[in-house]
Amino acid sequence: MNKTTIPKILNLQNSVFLNDYIPSTIAFDELKQECNIRPHWELFVRSLEKLQPSEFLRRWSEARQQLRLNGVTYNLHSDSRGVDRPWQLDPIPLLISENEESHIQKGLIQRAILLEIILKDLYGPRTLIKNKLISPELIYSNPNFLRACNGFKPAGNRYLYMVAVDLARGPSGVFHAISDRTQAPSGPGYALENRIVMTQMLPEIFNKCNVQRLAMFFGSFKETLKSISPFNKDNPRTVLLTAGPRSETYFEHAYLARYLGITLVEGGDLTVRNNRVYLKLLDGLQPVDVIMRRLDDRFCDPLELQSTSLLGVPGLVQCARRGGVAIANALGCSIVESPILMPFLPYLAKTLLGEELIIPGVTSYWCGNTESLKYVFNNLDNIVLKTAFSSRRMEPIFIEELAKAQREELIESLIKNPQNYIAQERIELSTAPVLTEKGIQARPLVLRRFLCAQEDSFLNMPGGLCRYASSTSMRLVSVQQGGGSKDTWVLTSDQVSTFSLLKSGSENMEISRGGGDLPSRAADNLFWLGRYTERTEGLARLLRGIFLKLLESSKTNEGSEVHSLLKILTHCTKTFPGFTSDITTSSLLEPIPELLSMVYDRDRPGTFAYDLQSIYRTASSSRDRISFDMWRVISTLEIPENSHLNLDGFHQEGSANIIDILEVLNRNIIILSAFGGLAAESMTRGHAWRFLDIGRKIERAFQTIRLLNGSMISSTNTDIPLYESILEIADSLMTFRRRYFNKISPAAVLDLLFADPSNPRSLVFQLNSIRENMALFPNNQGLGRMSLQEKSILSTLTTVLLADLEHLIRPAENKNREYLRLLLSNLECDLSNLADSISHHYLSHLQLSRHLSGNNQ
Repeated sequence: MNKTTIPKILNLQNSVFLNDYIPSTIAFDELKQECNIRPHWELFVRSLEKLQPSEFLRRWSEARQQLRLNGVTYNLHSDSRGVDRPWQLDPIPLLISENEESHIQKGLIQRAILLEIILKDLYGPRTLIKNKLISPELIYSNPNFLRACNGFKPAGNRYLYMVAVDLARGPSGVFHAISDRTQAPSGPGYALENRIVMTQMLPEIFNKCNVQRLAMFFGSFKETLKSISPFNKDNPRTVLLTAGPRSETYFEHAYLARYLGITLVEGGDLTVRNNRVYLKLLDGLQPVDVIMRRLDDRFCDPLELQSTSLLGVPGLVQCARRGGVAIANALGCSIVESPILMPFLPYLAKTLLGEELIIPGVTSYWCGNTESLKYVFNNLDNIVLKTAFSSRRMEPIFIEELAKAQREELIESLIKNPQNYIAQERIELSTAPVLTEKGIQARPLVLRRFLCAQEDSFLNMPGGLCRYASSTSMRLVSVQQGGGSKDTWVLTSDQVSTFSLLKSGSENMEISRGGGDLPSRAADNLFWLGRYTERTEGLARLLRGIFLKLLESSKTNEGSEVHSLLKILTHCTKTFPGFTSDITTSSLLEPIPELLSMVYDRDRPGTFAYDLQSIYRTASSSRDRISFDMWRVISTLEIPENSHLNLDGFHQEGSANIIDILEVLNRNIIILSAFGGLAAESMTRGHAWRFLDIGRKIERAFQTIRLLNGSMISSTNTDIPLYESILEIADSLMTFRRRYFNKISPAAVLDLLFADPSNPRSLVFQLNSIRENMALFPNNQGLGRMSLQEKSILSTLTTVLLADLEHLIRPAENKNREYLRLLLSNLECDLSNLADSISHHYLSHLQLSRHLSGNNQ
C-alpha cells in the first residue's frame, strides 16, 4: 500500500561490483577471494558490467515496484498493519557453482533420509531409545513429540514430503547445517517469486549464466502429493491448510496454492465426518484426499493435540490414523527439527547410515549433559545459546554481547534448567554483496535449501531462499528483524530443463466448466470485499462533493446544500453524532475538524482511511480468488496518513490543503473504478463473482437510499445545487442533463436514482442484479420453489417497482415527504435483513468449531 523508496546508490560507476564492493576480511566472501572474482561469478560480473548503472537501477526500481504490486509480503504480528510488510529482495543473486551444488545435493539428500529414518523409529519401535542411542528424556519431555501420533502408519509410509535445511558457510568455505525445518517448511514460494522477478529484471544475464530452473521441483512435488492420495488416485482433491491472513507467510500460502492449482483452506473450511475430511463448499461437502499443511503440528487438531487451538480441524488425527486422508508433512514431524537432536546427528548418521554427515552440523552441545555443560561454562564467549525445543520460541543468544546483569541471569537459568538449552560453536557467517543506500556492502547470509520426496529418496530444489542480515554487524540473519532475501542461482553446464507445470495440449483432458468449488469462508471474504470497495468509492465521491463545495465558498451559509451533504455524510458512515445536530452546532459551523477525521483517521470505523484498510485486509484474505491484476489495483490504493489529522496550518493554506485532499480522493476513486471494471469484465461468472457482485450491489443500494433520504424528504428544500450535488455523487448528473437539459425537479431526480432500470446507479438496477445473481446461487436451482432470500429480494424489488413517484413526492401536513421517508426506511431495513440472511444461510460454516475437549474460553 505504501510506496517503497528507492535507495540512493552512491559511487555506482562502470562496474557495479569492482569499484564499490569491499569483501569481508574475517569471513568467507561469496563473490571475491581477496581482490579476485571467484571463477563461477566471472560471467555474471562481466555481463552485469555491460549494463549502464542507470539501466541497472531502472530495472531494479521496476522489480521493486513489481514486488509491491504483486503484494509480496512477510507479515509481522508486532506490526500494526501486519498484512502488508513488503518483501525485501536484493538485485544481486547468490551464485552456486556446479561442483559445489553436487556436494550440497548429496549432503541434503543424506540428511533428509536420516531424518525420515529417525521419525519412523521414534513413532514406531523406538529402537534408538532402547539401544540408548538417544536419551528418553530428549524425546518424552519434548513438547514436539506427539503421543497421539504414535504407532500409526503415515500416508505413503513416509513422514517427510518437503524438507528445508538452513546452511551457513564458515570462514573455511565449508557449508554447515544450522537447523532443519520439517513440520511446515516455509520459503519455497518466496524462492519462486524471487526467481520470477529476477528473470524479468536480468533475462539476458540469467540465460547466459545457464541457471537451473525451479519448475521441475514443484512439478515433482505436485505429482508426489497426487500419488499419496488414499482414494481418488486419478484426480484427488488436494488442499493447502493455512493458519490464515495473520500468518507471517500467508502470501506464500496463497501463492503456492495458486501455482500448484490446489485449494487454499483454513481449519474452519474443513470438517471430519466418518473418518473422512470434507471441504465445506457452497454446493455442499466434498471429500478431501490430500492436505498439504502449512500449520504447525500442535495447532492441527484441538481434539487430540492443543485443545485451545482455533486453527485446526477437530478429529484430524483420528482421520489420518484411519487412513482417511493423506497429510504432507505427516503430523509429528516437528520432533526432528528440535535443536536438541543436533548434537546427536553425527553419531546417528554413522549408526543408521554407516556414513559421516556430508554436510556437517555446527558443533553442538546439549547442556543437560554434565560434561557438555561444563564445556559451555568454560567457553561462554565463543558459543551461541539456543532453546532445546523448537516449540519454545527463543532467539539465539550471543552470550558475549550480553550486559553483566543479563549474563548473570542467563547463567542462573542454565544452572537451574540446563536440559532446556543447547549450545553451538559460533561461526562467522559468509558474506555476499548487497545493494544498500550506502552503496554495495558485504552482508552475512544464511541459505535455506529445499527437498521434496521422490519415490524412495528426495529431489533437491536447484535454488533456494538466501536471506541476509539487516546490517554488516548483525549476527542474527532474520527477515523479522529487517533482513532481506536474494535469489539463488545454481549454475550448470548441462542443458537447462524447459519443464512447465502447464501440461501439453496433446493430452486427453475432460472439459470442465466448473467453478462451484468455493469455500464459504472465501465467499464471505468476497462478499465483504464487494461491500467495502463500493462503500469506500461512495464515501470518496461524497467527500469529494463536500470539499468541492467548501472550495467554492470560504464559509458555509445557513441553509446551504453543504449542511445537507454533511448530515448525509454522517448517516452514510454511521459516525454519529457527526453533523446530525442542529445548525447552530459547532461541527456544522466549523466542519473541517470532523471532515479531517473522516478522511484521515485510520482507527475510527466508518472513515475513508478505515474503509481503505478494510479493503486491503479483506482482499489479503482472498489472494487465491482474485487475479494478479485485481490485486495490483488494490495495492495501489493510497491510505491517507494519520499525520494530517491536526489543524496546524490548515486555515492558513486552506485551499491548498483541500486541493491535496481532493487529489487523494480522485486517485482512489479511479483505482476503485478500475477494480470494479476488472470484476465486471474479467472474472468468470461463478459463485466467487456472484458474492463479490452482490456485496457491491447491496452497498450501492444502501448509498442510494441514504442519499435520497438526506436530500428529498423535506419538500421545502428547493435548493437546485443540492440536487445537482446528489446526482454528481451518484455519477448520474451527465445522464440527467442529457435527458432534462437544465431543468431539475424532485420527480425527475427520484425517477433516475430510484426507479430507472437502465441507470447502473439506481436502486431498482441494484435490486434486479441481486435477484439475478441469487437465482444462480447453490441450492436455489432445480428446487421448483424460491428460497427465503429470493422471496425477500423479490418482495423488495416489487415494492420499488410498484411505488407511485407522484405519491412519494407529495408532502404531508408537516411539509415533509412522509411516504418517501417511510418507504426508504423500510427498504433500508429490508436490505439489511437480506444481507444478514445471505450470511446466515450460505456463510454460517464460518462459526468457530465447538471443541469436544479443552478450554473453550
